[in-house]
Amino acid sequence: RRPPRSTPKPSSAASDVYKRQVSTQSTWDFRDMSDKVVPELVKKKEARDAELKKKSDEEKIKKKADRKAKLAECIKRGEKWYKADLAEKKALIENKRQAKKAGNYYVPAEAKVAFVVRIKGINTLHPKPRKVLSLLRLRQLHNGVFVRLNKATIQMLRLVEPYVTYGYPSKETISKLIYKRGFIKENGARIPIQSNDQIEKGLGKFGIVCVEDLIHEITEVGPHFKEANNFLWAFKLNPPKGGFNCKRHAFIQGGDWGNREEYINELVNNMLQPLKIQITHLELSLIHI
Repeated sequence: RRPPRSTPKPSSAASDVYKRQVSTQSTWDFRDMSDKVVPELVKKKEARDAELKKKSDEEKIKKKADRKAKLAECIKRGEKWYKADLAEKKALIENKRQAKKAGNYYVPAEAKVAFVVRIKGINTLHPKPRKVLSLLRLRQLHNGVFVRLNKATIQMLRLVEPYVTYGYPSKETISKLIYKRGFIKENGARIPIQSNDQIEKGLGKFGIVCVEDLIHEITEVGPHFKEANNFLWAFKLNPPKGGFNCKRHAFIQGGDWGNREEYINELVNNMLQPLKIQITHLELSLIHI
């Protein structure tokens, strides 16, 4: 067996030369490389990047200014609708006072819009009311929709009256529904309302550019009520707090189905509240088992 080959140690003279070379390499001055010529492609790229950055900054500033102007316009529109609603309420009170002073009764105008909520499922449901419920977009339990009241829609509500409850919502109730449970249709998908840009994109061609415009259009049953209502997805509500009284009987008989006029506001308020599940000690023990 041969012994391992030993590497010869460098002589002291060679090591001194090597150290001298390393020391000279480490003391190179890189400042002289600044005079190097920059390639033409690099110059073009730097100029292009600077131009794109400038355009991007200008677009950001413009978008910010547009957003600020749109917000100011939406606030103005909201104030306008609020003042109009306040003036209408004052006029109603004044008319009632004048009628009472003259010994008469003031009869307000009939409601133009109703909010319909489905309260029964599909078991033992006749095909005709099932079709009407489908036309009203009430395909699930506790779904709610706005309906313009005319001869045709009143006849449809008569057909499905034992399966729904409806009434005449106030502007506050309509506002709560849209702000709390408002969803829109976008490419067949159910999208929550998160900004006025979504409203402007879908209904801007009808002059509806913000949520306040949408609420006003639904409340007053404007000329584009159909488009605004179809733009909204059917409202998905919770079961009412405290439950229903009796679904087998009409509202005027102490039950739930049918027309409840202004009392729909109280029901919608109860159905908008989040569910609070109460678990008893017995159920808790069964869960642990």
